[in-house]
Amino acid sequence: MIQSGSPSKQSLEVGLFLEELNVVRQLSKHTIKAYDQDLLKLYAFLDEFNLQVHHVQAHHIRNWVGKLHGQGLSARSIARLLSAWRTFFDWLKKPHPKLPMLGMTNNPVVDIKAPKKAKSLPKALSVEHTQVLMEYAKKQKDSTDLSSDQYWAVVRDYAIVELFYSSGLRLSELLSIEMRLSGARQNDRQSWIDWEAAEVNVFGKGSKRRIVPVGQMAMQALISWRAEWEKKIPELNGPLFINEKGARLSPRTVQVRLQKLAMNAGLPTHVHPHMLRHSFASHVLQSSHDLRAVQEMLGHVSIGSTQIYTSLDFQHLAQAYDQAHPRAKPEKS
Repeated sequence: MIQSGSPSKQSLEVGLFLEELNVVRQLSKHTIKAYDQDLLKLYAFLDEFNLQVHHVQAHHIRNWVGKLHGQGLSARSIARLLSAWRTFFDWLKKPHPKLPMLGMTNNPVVDIKAPKKAKSLPKALSVEHTQVLMEYAKKQKDSTDLSSDQYWAVVRDYAIVELFYSSGLRLSELLSIEMRLSGARQNDRQSWIDWEAAEVNVFGKGSKRRIVPVGQMAMQALISWRAEWEKKIPELNGPLFINEKGARLSPRTVQVRLQKLAMNAGLPTHVHPHMLRHSFASHVLQSSHDLRAVQEMLGHVSIGSTQIYTSLDFQHLAQAYDQAHPRAKPEKS
């Protein structure tokens, strides 16, 4: 029999259960140890309430889950704990040769759910850090020798970061944009820049099409890139963002180039393409407070997906309050 240290030393049924996990189910030692630790918490509650394991009811489990949640145990850990307890009580309902009949007919954990996991907020750059990134990318473009072999790539990278932040595109959407002159016939599944209207026409997630404005700075960056692009692709046909061989740029290349750009700009966080989409949404919402407009520009089907940015907006307002309000901070003693 496994002697793992906790419930197995004080409970015959736990020891037999862990033994079955080891011998019959052949679970790993790490998994068995995790079960043991989860059951230790169960038996600690049994001792505290002077209960036998076969007398446990659903209201006991709810009470104990509430206590653990109140003590700061995460929703993920509680879900794992309930899963272990549920499996254990299912095992107890079956007859076992080395155990007396406990008379259990119901599993008290079967209908108990863990607390909902807190939704993690999307990570967005501050307005100040975004400006630092954009200005650094522009400085790189302006300071690179026009005759340099890398000039075209620097111009391209600047156009990419400006377009990400200007229009809140997904990485896949940005890389799907084709170079087409205004007025040319478009494929139904293509994305393209409308150079005259300063808009990007996106065929996006869920086969949904949307039109998003492109800001003045981003348009200037795109026009500079178009001039470099035309030197490489004289026939004016193909993906807008290309590598040195003229092929469509890969997502990984964009991720690496953006990360390096942010690092060289001195930003204190890892920057990835989706962070610029989050920054776009958060900053537009901070300025306009128009949730529906942000929903349309992001291409969200449900406004619930967009509402998470209101939390980021509130964080911004709370931070501004803490910094500006004369009564926000306690007096120094």
